[in-house]
Amino acid sequence: MEAAEVQKIAVVTGANRGLGLEISRQLALRGVRVVMTARDPEKGKQAWEGLRRQGLCVEYLPLDVTVQASVEALARSLAQTFGGLDILVNNAGILPEGQGARALSLGLEVFRQAFETNALGALRLCQALVPLMKKRGGGRIVNVSSGLAQLTTMGTGTPAYRVSKTALNALTRILAAELEAEGIKVNAACPGWVRTDMGGPDAPRSVAEGADTPVWLALLPEDGPTGGFFRDRQPIPW
Repeated sequence: MEAAEVQKIAVVTGANRGLGLEISRQLALRGVRVVMTARDPEKGKQAWEGLRRQGLCVEYLPLDVTVQASVEALARSLAQTFGGLDILVNNAGILPEGQGARALSLGLEVFRQAFETNALGALRLCQALVPLMKKRGGGRIVNVSSGLAQLTTMGTGTPAYRVSKTALNALTRILAAELEAEGIKVNAACPGWVRTDMGGPDAPRSVAEGADTPVWLALLPEDGPTGGFFRDRQPIPW
């Protein structure tokens, strides 16, 4: 088999439900071998088994993005099993406060919780897994962000979530600049308001619609963009 035909390997965090599960499904349908990760082993295995029953090429590994030892264990498993990595989708995220929360009254611990998962979790994964991408000669990193992180339209409500996702956007720009010469493209995606456990049943978008842009960014060609923020495959303001 020639190098160009080698199956791509992807890691999707928070893949046990909602957007992460659908991103995993869509990537696998496109011939990518997907390593689904989740903090809860039972839920992660159930999601993995569901996609396996559909005949898709997926694996499952446990991962808590807030625990360095868990991230390092994932990196070791990937190195031993695959020898490299092509795609990382940083989808794991939390919304630790209610919609009506206010920055001046919300406890700092809530901000810390949001940062640990939404921003530092993604950074931990990048630090641990980018070396595996370099072994492949390039790769794609997709940070699942939110329109609530946009500075151009920043307003009140959900301050911990907003600030942590804005930090994720800044990380996207920094890593894109650091890794451009390595052939690794780094972009942020806003899936829109999606009908997930986080988005709620009244959201206008299906998970399939929400997953489309992250999947597109994960499979960008060599002349594709890097360091951008996208919704519906179109750039949006930071």
